[in-house]
Amino acid sequence: MEIDVKHISKRFGAIKALDDVSLDVAAGEVFGLLGPDGAGKTTLFRILTTLILPDAGSASVCGADVVSQWSRVRAMSGYMPGRFSLYPDLSVEENLNFFASLFGTTVKDNFDVIAPIYNQLAPFRKRRAGKLSGGMKQKLALCCALIHKPAALFLDEPTTGVDAVSRGEFWDILSEIKSSGMPVLVSTPYMDEASRCDRVALIDKGHILTTGTPADIVSRNSMPLFAVKGNDNYSTLLRLRAMPEVAEAYLFGQDIHVYTQPGVNADNLRKSLDGAEVTEVSPGIEDVFIKLMGNGQ
Repeated sequence: MEIDVKHISKRFGAIKALDDVSLDVAAGEVFGLLGPDGAGKTTLFRILTTLILPDAGSASVCGADVVSQWSRVRAMSGYMPGRFSLYPDLSVEENLNFFASLFGTTVKDNFDVIAPIYNQLAPFRKRRAGKLSGGMKQKLALCCALIHKPAALFLDEPTTGVDAVSRGEFWDILSEIKSSGMPVLVSTPYMDEASRCDRVALIDKGHILTTGTPADIVSRNSMPLFAVKGNDNYSTLLRLRAMPEVAEAYLFGQDIHVYTQPGVNADNLRKSLDGAEVTEVSPGIEDVFIKLMGNGQ
C-alpha cells in the first residue's frame, strides 16, 4: 500500500485525538476519511505529513517511514491543509513560483501536472490570492500541492466552505488525478462526498468506526429504517425513543429517521403514532454513521 497506517495513537494532554487508528490507501485510489469536527482527521494528516509525531503505532508514505524518514516523506507528499495557507498578498503566479522553488523545481518544468486546473485559474493569474473566490482559492491550493509532482496527495477538508458547484468541480479534478496512479487521502465532514471515494473510513472521537467501500458499508445494515413525519417532530421523536421496538431515532432534515427491530413495518409505526406519515427508506452513509455512533462503536 502507498499510504500505510498501523495502530496510530495520539494524545494532547487528557484528550485522546487518535485511538489505535489503522488504514491503508492503494495507488490510484481516493480514500475518504469521514467524520465531524474534532474526530481526529487533521491530527492524522499532520502525522502523515510529518508535522507532529505519533505517540504509538507507525505509518509510511510510499515506503518511507513518517518518523525516521521524514525528509523523504515531505519531498514525496503533496499536502493541502484545511485552512487556506497560501500567501494572500502574492498573486496566483507568485504563489505557484514560490512553492515550486521550495522543492527545487519550476512551474514550467511541471506545468503538465497542473495544466487542467491552472487553465481555470489563468484569467486570474495576476490577482492576489487573498482576493480569489473560495473555489479559486481551493484550486490554487491544489496546484501548489501538486507543483512538485508528489507521489502521494493529502487533502484535509478541501471542500469546506465552498459552494456546491465548486465542490463538484473539485471532486471531478480528483478523479482525473487518481487516474495517474497517485494515492489520494482526503478528509471531509460532508457525508454526501463518500460516494466520490473508492473506499472510506468513518471516524469519530479518534476511533475508526468502520472501513470499506460506501456501498459495502451501507449494505452491512440489517435493521429496517423508516422516515417519519409528524405534526410536531420533537414530541414525535420523544415518543419514538420511548418505544421498545425502536432501536434508534434522530432528526434527519425535515423527517425523523427511525431504526427498528426486525419485524416492524410502516403500518405498526403509523398506528403507534396516531397516523403520522411513515415511509420505509434505504439508509445512506450518514444513517450508518449515526447508527454506529449511537452504538458506541
